[in-house]
Amino acid sequence: MKSSRTAYFIIGIFFLIMTLLHIFVSFLADSRPSTLFYVSISMMILSFCMAYLYPQFSKKDERMRLIRQKATMAALFAIFIYLMIFMTVTQFDIVALPSFELFQIFSALVISTLFISMVIYSKLY
Repeated sequence: MKSSRTAYFIIGIFFLIMTLLHIFVSFLADSRPSTLFYVSISMMILSFCMAYLYPQFSKKDERMRLIRQKATMAALFAIFIYLMIFMTVTQFDIVALPSFELFQIFSALVISTLFISMVIYSKLY
């Protein structure tokens, strides 16, 4: 049980290094971060959240089902808000982003929101 938590933490450190490397390279190139930046930062958040939640998720009790249900509902509500913001931004040409980059930002936001809300609800319940 302890080794899986450590594995998630090590994977989180790996994605943290990748994220910092993307930021460093984009700073040196004087440009925006690449599209892999959004994926690596969301995977970093996912790994660290799973490292925190692993002892609680391994029990499969009623409390964890409630936490998953509440976190999923919060993430669903956030998805609707993200979609409204993205539609407004693209409709009025506030920010010109390619659709591929927009989808990667959206998926990174969804992954991050879901797992951060699981951590928040695990602290509340």
